[in-house]
Formats: sequence, structure tokens, C-alpha cells
Amino acid sequence: MLGVFSSEIVTPPEELVAAGNRSPSPRSSASALLKRYINSNLSSVSIQIGDQVNLAYSRQNESLLQPRSFGVKDEIFCLFEGMLGNLGTLRQEYGLAKSADEVMLVIEAYKALRDRAPYPPSHVVGHLDGNFAFVVFDKSTSTLFVASDQSGRVPLYWGITADGFVTFSDDAELLKGACGKSLASFPPGCFFSTAVGEIRSYENPKNKITAIPAAEEDMWGATFMVEGAAVLAATE
Repeated sequence: MLGVFSSEIVTPPEELVAAGNRSPSPRSSASALLKRYINSNLSSVSIQIGDQVNLAYSRQNESLLQPRSFGVKDEIFCLFEGMLGNLGTLRQEYGLAKSADEVMLVIEAYKALRDRAPYPPSHVVGHLDGNFAFVVFDKSTSTLFVASDQSGRVPLYWGITADGFVTFSDDAELLKGACGKSLASFPPGCFFSTAVGEIRSYENPKNKITAIPAAEEDMWGATFMVEGAAVLAATE
């Protein structure tokens, strides 16, 4: 799956900008990235939302345990990969039909977050039990919401293209060509929201997330880690 967002939607994270500046490397534009994705996934579906957002996904080479899906409802668009173990319980909680899948459940969970303020994002995402990563874009408010499960079994990466678009994908090699060193693995157990304005841990929402500069030989420019003993040791 692939989500591409202009700087009008999301400000490029300073940590990824700094990583790219520390180790300059070849990058390409957002349009070239999208074209490459479509050309390498012949069964892909691509959706453009204005001039600021492109979403694409394909079921090519997907895992049976981590299927990809896409849905839209009430101008809320969602890319989802993975499976939820408590989908049945959550359907009842949100008043959904038995036929509702994970992507529709995430859309309803996001709507609850948006419309029932104050409703902490950590509470919404923390209720999802399973292996997952998703990207939600709310066209009505131009809000982006991204999250990954606590185990990190569903890969998710983010980076910045040559023309300043912020991208999310489950394919690190795809983003590497477009983002160079302005690339990182999205940290497990975390969410990013333009409404909040930063990345946070939903397991430990009060703990700061620190970007540790990666070694020159690493694919990444930085590694995002939740504040704690491991981070302190890495920064010393």
C-alpha cells in the first residue's frame, strides 16, 4: 500500500528532514514514486484526492495473514493491512453489521475519535487487537491519521520525497528510491496524527518518541524509539 501527502496536508517530520540532510542521497518526486508503484503492481488501484493526496494499494503478493484492503465512507479514506483478532467484539461496540471488515471498523473508530472529543487517540487505537498498519485520510478536515500495531509484524515505513511529499508504505525498497535517507521504519505501537501534530505511543502516551540517527551503512536515516532505557542507552 502507498499513501502520498503534500506538505499542505502534513508537515514533513523534522527528524526525517534532518536525516536526509546528514546523508544526502538520490531521491525522486512523488509522481515518480506513484508511477513506479503502479508499474510494479499491475493489479493496483490508485485514487487521487485533489492535488494533495494519492492513495494506492494492490493485493499482489499479499500475505494470507496480512491482507490489504481499502475503503471509503463519508469522505474518510482508509488503507489497511493485517487482521484484527477482536473484530467481532469491536463490531458490536461500534454498532456495525457482521459483514463489516477491518477497514470499515477503523473508519468508524476514527469517526468516534473525531466526533466525540475529548476522545484520546491512544484509547481508540489501543482497543485494536491484532497485526495491522493503516493510513486514514479525512477529506472533510484534511486530517491524516496513521498507526501500527504493538508488535510491528505488519511493516510500515515513512519518508520524504525529493519534492517534499510525506509518504507511507509497507514496501521499504519502494520508498528508498524516492526518499533516500529521509526514510524510517514507522515505530510499532505508535500513531501519527496531523490533528495532534506529532507521533506518539498509544501504549505509553506520556512517553516522548526520540529519533536516533542511523549508522551510515543503514538503509534508514533515523530510528524512532519510545522514550525509555533503550533510548537513553542509544543516545549516550
